[in-house]
Amino acid sequence: MRNSFCRVPLPLSSIRSDQRVAVLADSDTRWKWGALTARRLAPDAPAPAGYVLRGRATPTARQLGEAGVGEADGGPVEVTCAEFLAELGRRHYDVVVLALVGGAVQAVLHGVRALWPDPAARPVLVTGYVGVVYEKLADGLLLRHGADLVLANSRHDAARFRAVYEGVGADPAAVVETALPFLDGAAYESAGDRAHRVVFAVQPSVPEVRADRAYLLERAARHARLHPGREVLVKLRSRPGEHTTHLEEHPYQRLAERLPGGLPPNCRLVYGNMGEVLDGTDLLVTVSSTAALESLHRGIPTAVLTDLGIREALGNHHFLGSGCLASWDQLDEGLLPGGDPAWLTAHGVAPVAPAVPVAPAVPVAQAADDPYAAARERVARLLAADRLPPVAPYYTLATAPGYLPGILARHRLAPDGTPLPGTGARAAGESSGARRWLRAHLREAARGAYRHGVQRVAPVIRRLGEL
Repeated sequence: MRNSFCRVPLPLSSIRSDQRVAVLADSDTRWKWGALTARRLAPDAPAPAGYVLRGRATPTARQLGEAGVGEADGGPVEVTCAEFLAELGRRHYDVVVLALVGGAVQAVLHGVRALWPDPAARPVLVTGYVGVVYEKLADGLLLRHGADLVLANSRHDAARFRAVYEGVGADPAAVVETALPFLDGAAYESAGDRAHRVVFAVQPSVPEVRADRAYLLERAARHARLHPGREVLVKLRSRPGEHTTHLEEHPYQRLAERLPGGLPPNCRLVYGNMGEVLDGTDLLVTVSSTAALESLHRGIPTAVLTDLGIREALGNHHFLGSGCLASWDQLDEGLLPGGDPAWLTAHGVAPVAPAVPVAPAVPVAQAADDPYAAARERVARLLAADRLPPVAPYYTLATAPGYLPGILARHRLAPDGTPLPGTGARAAGESSGARRWLRAHLREAARGAYRHGVQRVAPVIRRLGEL
């Protein structure tokens, strides 16, 4: 019999091709991160079973398709936290990727602990961050503590994560250095000293103020007028009526309708997969979007805007030392910022090298520059055990009695992690077709009302009340 807590080094080939992997996400961007992370951890396994957590940011089928990561096996299926836990108890999954906000991760961790309070053959739990970690570092990390792997997107993040855990006396062993799973694409081929296509990658909530967002859009339009030979694309996150990780109170689509003079012919709003947009990009401009990391990885000139200041609230302070901080004025004058090599290496986005032939006999998982090799080895070791110890989050009723119950209650879980009475914690897909149809339409109507309230009613109330 295998040792339950095996520490013997295992070859990476011990990650079986018949692994069953599940991904639970709560937004379009986290679905993209979770699905791609699952592929990195188990490249030979079948497509993961997909689940999306019900909430205001539940993505549409179009958003999931635009993520560009293919179809999940039989899903994704929309579930509540309690329904997902019921699925875990009913089905056997080897690995579960939790692509969720911190509070939702904490709820699932306590739910799993309630399902398997003793050492058992439970799934390996993996979580992490979808991009730049520039706010709520301690809060988000401690809510994720208890997962078997907490993925850090760079050496810089791994050191910060371990420092937080060690600072509160929590075990930092789960932190594993990897990289953002969607850093790929061909190396950029320079267009000389001119940028033919400029992409402004917008964000739903950064900046928040309408005047600031209108200013950035006007500057993009002005850049297009100053450079009629350039194509300026404003890359949007969602179409009107869709939901994202952060609710967009002032969509750029509406701001463009009110822009004095409108957008010039060589400036337009676009949607689509960011990787495909970057394929033809010569200059990426953003406030602090993770798209900057994708762009830098390819070696594309990348500008992180300073027009509204360098502030923690904007997230552009994360790029201090990157060599990318610039203003629209500087870009208008022809600046094409390049990333600092040392900063890029520390932050896990060293530019991709030109493709070179690799001997077929060398497995990809064992390539020296594979940022997911250590994570795969950790997963293989855990899967080699007959049993895994119970999940042990830092937050318990002993360490956070005034915080944890509220987090669990928001996901309809009791303080011990069990579903509250009346939650309908049935396995996904077991309700009748008519009931599912009615519940889906009621939820969509409620989401639409919520979005209308945020985008239409709340601004009027603030304006009338001078709030």
